[in-house]
Amino acid sequence: MLPLIVLAIAVPIVAAFRFGGPPAGLAAGAVAAAAILVLAAAASFDEPMEVASAPADHYAMLVVLESALEDPHLAGEIEEIATAGAKATRSGAGRPEVLLLAPAMNSAVRHWLSDLRRARFDAQHRLTLSLATLASADLDARGAVGDSNPVQAVEDTLRTFGAQEVVFVTPPGNGRDVEHVRRRLDRPVRVLEAQPSGSEPKS
Repeated sequence: MLPLIVLAIAVPIVAAFRFGGPPAGLAAGAVAAAAILVLAAAASFDEPMEVASAPADHYAMLVVLESALEDPHLAGEIEEIATAGAKATRSGAGRPEVLLLAPAMNSAVRHWLSDLRRARFDAQHRLTLSLATLASADLDARGAVGDSNPVQAVEDTLRTFGAQEVVFVTPPGNGRDVEHVRRRLDRPVRVLEAQPSGSEPKS
């Protein structure tokens, strides 16, 4: 496969140099380089995620905030999931450990310009609102800001945080990252849809 890829890239460039001169060759090279970057960025790697080990009597849950958690009903659902998980461990009634992860999601233009200030500010804002909402549901949690790619943020976090379960809080209909994580993770991955502020909750 690799020789065919090399030929597919090299042949058009050589032909452009031969028949169109240096300008055409340079243009063909630039197009090939752009195509390589696009393919590399879009590549989907489905290797299993590495997850840190955790004691059998300890329940930990990772909550991924693609949307802010402002709905008390959703906070109650997360509290129920965490409490049930803690009761299912050998410790019985042990307090669950909950980590909120807010990916610093960015626009493509700002990402390529390495402008992360707005993305990190938005992630921190999302995190602060969500921590306050969970506190009102009597659930202790801590938070962290992660990579701009939610899947990469989950993978980075799980290397040091041995969560038994992952819960995504997402905008309605935004399940692409959830499915990607499900394919690569050997434990439950749930999704809770957060309604936009001011909208009526689903019945």
